[in-house]
Amino acid sequence: MSENDLNEILAKSDNALYEGTVKTFIPTQKRVKEIIQITLEQGAYYLVLKDDDNLNDDLKGWILIGCGKDYFSQESVGFIYELYVLTEYHGQKLSKKLMKAGLDELSLKGHKEIRLNVHAMKFARELYKEFGFVDRQISMSLTYK
Repeated sequence: MSENDLNEILAKSDNALYEGTVKTFIPTQKRVKEIIQITLEQGAYYLVLKDDDNLNDDLKGWILIGCGKDYFSQESVGFIYELYVLTEYHGQKLSKKLMKAGLDELSLKGHKEIRLNVHAMKFARELYKEFGFVDRQISMSLTYK
């Protein structure tokens, strides 16, 4: 992944986070950069999918993966922090391609368990279930008005 790829990801990650929270959180560029910087400093990294069919080598999407620890057992687990395909490339099954690449990479690193977090209303849950992910924990919220 090039420096240009990282800059493009940073420029588009606010939209990725907005979509990932089912449009319930409107992130600022500053906050997105803070979140990503912390995650990268902890050893996470991107795998990118590019358009090899054109001279521009356009970015189509990315997956941010790394190592995490189980809160209770402190065991090391692989973790998928973010999966995103640019809107103009939706419907081409690129999420599956990125997921497979991320899972393969984490498996090669020796992770026996891989985790991720997903919003309850996000359609991506179905994709994750196709890969064998199961509900492990439920986070609930109550909003006062």
